[in-house]
Parts: sequence; structure tokens; C-alpha cells
Amino acid sequence: MAEATRAKPRSRVRSEIETRFHWNVGDIYEDFSAWQQDYSKLAGWVNRFAAAEKPIGDGRQLHQLLTLRDEVDQLAYRIWFYASLTHDQDQRNNDIDAKRQLVQILFAKARQAQAWFAPALLKVPLETLRSWMGIDGRLAVYRFNLEEVYRQQEHVLDGAGEKLLSLSSRLTATSPDVYSALTTADMEHPTITLSDGEEVTVSYGQYRALLATRREQVDRRAAFEALYGCYQRHVNTHAALYNGVCQRDWFLARARNYETTLDSALHSDNIPKAVLETLLESAKEGAEPLRRYHRLRKRILGLEEYHLYDGSIPLLKMDRRYYYDDIVPWVVDSVAPLGARYQRQIQRAFDERWVDVYENEGKRAGAYSAPVYGVHPYVLLNYNDTLDDVFTLAHELGHSMHTLLAHESQPFVDSSYTIFIAEVASTLNEALLLDYLLERSDDPAERVLLLQHAIDSICGTFYTQVLFADWELQAHRVVEAGQPLTAAVLNDLYRGLLEGYYGDAVKHDPLYGITWARIPHFFRTPYYVYQYATCFASSAHILAELRESEGVPREKALERYLDLLRAGSSDHPMELLRRAGVDLEQAATVQAVVKQLDELVGRLETELEGLQ
Repeated sequence: MAEATRAKPRSRVRSEIETRFHWNVGDIYEDFSAWQQDYSKLAGWVNRFAAAEKPIGDGRQLHQLLTLRDEVDQLAYRIWFYASLTHDQDQRNNDIDAKRQLVQILFAKARQAQAWFAPALLKVPLETLRSWMGIDGRLAVYRFNLEEVYRQQEHVLDGAGEKLLSLSSRLTATSPDVYSALTTADMEHPTITLSDGEEVTVSYGQYRALLATRREQVDRRAAFEALYGCYQRHVNTHAALYNGVCQRDWFLARARNYETTLDSALHSDNIPKAVLETLLESAKEGAEPLRRYHRLRKRILGLEEYHLYDGSIPLLKMDRRYYYDDIVPWVVDSVAPLGARYQRQIQRAFDERWVDVYENEGKRAGAYSAPVYGVHPYVLLNYNDTLDDVFTLAHELGHSMHTLLAHESQPFVDSSYTIFIAEVASTLNEALLLDYLLERSDDPAERVLLLQHAIDSICGTFYTQVLFADWELQAHRVVEAGQPLTAAVLNDLYRGLLEGYYGDAVKHDPLYGITWARIPHFFRTPYYVYQYATCFASSAHILAELRESEGVPREKALERYLDLLRAGSSDHPMELLRRAGVDLEQAATVQAVVKQLDELVGRLETELEGLQ
């Protein structure tokens, strides 16, 4: 295959990119006409649930309500994701955006229609409910889900209160929606001229590629200043939006009788505060290997000043491009330690067009895996032929496999999985790919780059996410204390954390204070990011067990891991992790990541010395 045909498409026009690189949303609906039929059906089912409001008198009535709720929610998956995935192909399309908003409006109505259910259920004594489940096996399927309502009873309002909160759902989604429009549909990506005269539009995907491929520091600086300048020009708007997010979270926490927004965020999954406290403390105390790595980078790159935008460029000059058609078999082969069936399911993603590969005009930035219940997962990429993109693909397919195994193994009510364990499969997939590539590389320079990637993964998935979590927690506490949350406050908080983690290992550019404005998770899901770090620690523990054991012990460890993926949300995530052999309340679990980074940096130093 000629190199030109393997490289990413030159065109950013979607219709000019080969169809095999587009995901097939036709697996959900043939077209919007078919979608409209189910949309109308869902609207009818929502009304049926609202009309069913009455005291719950027996197990049969309860089962009918739960069955109807499942029908509503299963159909909602398909309706939402068909509109959402299609919109993400080109977020400039207002007609499709309008359909997506119609679904959001219908979801708000569905929440309103179901608002009476939890208060009505709580009027049934728990022992009575358990007796119903003992009589009717169909109800036993819902045991964990129903008993969770009772565990959270003190935070469930009466029927009127729940209805009032449900009416606020569209209002509370406003800040994330505005942020998405501001940073995607309305974002005007600047064009810069590089040191060799090439003109490049600094889109999100191109920004990552420039930082990872342009060896001239002046080009990396230009890309950094161009992209971050976009956020700086709207810094007060971003700050107002994030203040809206924090005010929303504080409102919902107080409405449900939580003392803090953190209590509210942790309670739903029954996560002890000690988990986050241990994480933040261990990362801050263990920041020296992070600084050691960046000091090493500064020396090897020969830079007079070292900036965070210098952190992605390979330590060695190696212009290798990782073409998508070449790396697909690597990703499949790399998961062989997880079994032949796991490999076959990964292969399906490519054979059946689950993946949308290349960037195009208007396409949503970044990458994700969408869990479309009753169909299959979908993966969005913006592939740019870099090594980072190879690992991003493995990462998102880890999410997809988690989704697939949970959907296959659990009834609908338990088929999703919580954010707290969502990144275990994705980071473990990345680690397996790294093992695969290191084992097969006979090029010392490539081994250096792979070790760099492993280190960067720890820096990005552990330290950076803990820093993000620290900033998010502090920002919410400002609001909880009744203090103003301005752009200056948010920037100062972020710069202070950067200095605390990186010390004198990097030059602290003032513009980096606005980094918070380009982190979508802050605006979409509160207290999400720390879970990247806990998941990284969990997957590292599981992978170590798989690597270090053989025979029957290894088979048991593998089965425990696959059982974790199959479990969905059938129990609290801390309990599911304990069954897989992981306890995140132990500081040693987190400190092991710090030790791992220190060892990898040492190994990298040795490899570099061997090349001199």
C-alpha cells in the first residue's frame, strides 16, 4: 500500500473522506424518518408513565412500572445517540442540533414523568419490598437498583420536590450546552505560519499534532499561543459559564440535603471521602518523579527554557507516522492476554464500522466511546497519524469492550457502569498495547519513545487529572463559601496548582492559567476527572497481577477482571473493585503509581545513556 494512500485524508470535507472511515449510524436507524417514529412512540410512553402515578400497592404493579421505565429508557438510548452522533459529525448543522435539543426536551419531560416514582416507592416499607422480591423472581432483577433508592432516602424529596427539581433539568444543562457551542460550533480556529512557511489551522486535533511533531520550539509556542489565545479572548464568558456550573452543583447539593457538592457527587456511588483525600495527598507528596522527568526532558531536548507545551514532543527525532490501516491489527493483537473472545469483539469494531476515524470540518473535537444500548458502542476519533492517536484508539475501544460485556451480561437496569470504574478497561487496554509494542520493537530509539509514552500516560492520566480534581474541588468550595468566582480567581487557582506540582521544573507561562477553560469535563460532569486517576491506579494493580501470575492463578485473575467488566452497575463500584482485588482506600494502591513513574523515568534515563 502506497504511503500516500495510508496517510490521513488531506481533505477536511466529510463527503470527501472514504466511507469506511465513517461510523455507521444506520445500525441505529435507517434515517431520521425512522427516528421520528420512535421519538413519537417514546413521547407516548413518557405520558403513560406520568399517568400511572398512584400509590404502589403490590409487587405486580411495581413490576409493570419498572418494565415500562425500562422500555422508556432503552428507547431513549437509541433516540438520543442517533441524533447526538449525527450532530457530532458536523456540529454546524442546525437542523440536526434542533432534533438533538428535542430529545433533551423529551428527556426533561421523562424525568418529570418519573419524578413521583421514588417518593411513592419509599412509602413501601423496605421489608415489604423484599418480601415482594422473594415472591416474584422478576422483581429480584431490580434488587440492587431498588435498594439503592432506600439507601439514598434522606436525599430523595417528596413528590412535589422531585417534580420541581425535574423541571430544572433543562436549565441546569444550559451552561454545558453554551460551552459546547462556544468551543466547537462558534470556535474560529486561528491559522498560523510555521517556521518553514507552512500555514496550519490550529484546530484541536492539529494542536495536539503540532505539539507532538514540530521539533522547533517556536512552532510549538505559536500553536500554544494561538489556541490558548482563543480561550483568553473569551475568558470572562468561560468563567461565567463555569460559575453557572458550580452554582448548579451547589443548588442541587443543597436541594437534596448534602453538606457539600463533593458529598453529593460521592454519595451516589457510595465512595468514601478518604478515596479522594488519599489521592490528592499522595499525588502532591509524590510529585518529585514528575519534576524529575521534565528536568530530564529539558536536558535531552537542549532547551534553555522548558515550557509545558514542550511536554509532548518526542525526546528523539523520529518522524514515523502511525497510519490507521497499519495499526488496527496491532490493537487487536495487543489484547490477546485477555482472551480470544475479547479479541474477536475488538475486531468487530473495525469490521462493522463502529469507529469514526478522521477529523472533518464541524466535527466534535476529542474522542469518546458512546454506549448505544441494543445496538453496539460507537467510537469517535480525530486521528492524526501520531503515536498518541494509536493509544487513544486502544483507550476508547477499552470503554467499548466494557460496554459490550456489561450489556451482554446484565439486565438493562444494571447494564451501564459508573464513572468511578469507567477508565479501568481503557487504561488497561493502553498498557497492553504498550507491552505489545515494546516487546516487538528492535529499534532503541522507538523504545525510548514508547517509554516516554508510558511516562506521559502516567503524567496525563494520574498527575494531571489529580491536579484537575484539586482545582475543581477548590473552585466549588469558593462557591460554597459564598465567594465570587471570577476569571481571575479561577486562573489564580490553576496557576497555584501548576506551581505546586511542577515547581521549578518548567517555566510557568501566565497564559497556562486559563487551561481550565479548555477542559470539557469541568463543564459537563462535576467531579469526574479524579476518577481517571483512581481508575489508572486500579488498572495498574490488575495488570501487575496478570503479568506476575501464571497458570490457574492467572486464569482466576483474568476472570476476576472480566467479571468486573461484566458487572455493569450491579453493585457499588468500590465493592466491584474489591472483588477484582483492588482497594483504593489504601494509600499503597495510589503510591504504587508514584513508584512506577519513578522506575520508568530511571529506565528511560538508562536507555538514553545507551544511545549516547
